[in-house]
Amino acid sequence: MQLKEFSLINPKLEASLVFQAIQTVISPEIIDQELEKSNSVEERKRKLPASLVVCLVIAMSLWSSDSMGTVLKNLVNGLNRQWTKLGQYWQTPNSSSITTARQKLGCQVMSRLFNSIVRPQATAKTPGAFLGGLRVMAVDGTVLDVPDSQANARVFGYPGSRKGTRAAFPKVRVVLLIEAGTHLIADALICPYRIGERVRALKLLRSVSESMLLMWDARIAFLSNGQHDTSSRMSVFRQSARQC
Repeated sequence: MQLKEFSLINPKLEASLVFQAIQTVISPEIIDQELEKSNSVEERKRKLPASLVVCLVIAMSLWSSDSMGTVLKNLVNGLNRQWTKLGQYWQTPNSSSITTARQKLGCQVMSRLFNSIVRPQATAKTPGAFLGGLRVMAVDGTVLDVPDSQANARVFGYPGSRKGTRAAFPKVRVVLLIEAGTHLIADALICPYRIGERVRALKLLRSVSESMLLMWDARIAFLSNGQHDTSSRMSVFRQSARQC
């Protein structure tokens, strides 16, 4: 397998291993099922099948410094034909066609795919994954820049800035439920920047079971009092940021 123009953030991980992992975890059948549920099934054969666009969106998060065209070419070279579903004489589309295909795909199918696949993966042999027989989970959050468009500004908003100025980009807030032993994201919420992390974190309780030990900030636990019966669903380790 020859992969052109690829550079990984982690040099210890070869691109071929990434492709193998993708194909093992996300089968073409699962992608087709979620495309059908999201009404994204194509009526005719296209240069960029929806299933390949799904793969492209996933790969773009792994090779974010490479152009979409480069990532797409290497996907076609690296994945087997069952995944790509392309003919022998396929040619790489231009960037405009790739952008149009991404917009046509939409976000619903990616959300469905995430929810159908993502599960905690740590085993008893994974260092730091369990404490007292409970799977250790953590809540964390971050903010990301999004393109400076009217739609993004309206939905996500800008962070505060000095009077008479405006931030360069709108920001989106991402709140995550993470498996501590593997750093695997088990659930995620994306919301406008103005909505606080502590408020959104409470919704992540939907993915916490009685077999988990959840670590979160004491201020979040304070907000949860009277809103969720957490004692029947999980064990909670509360630690203030000041005590860390």
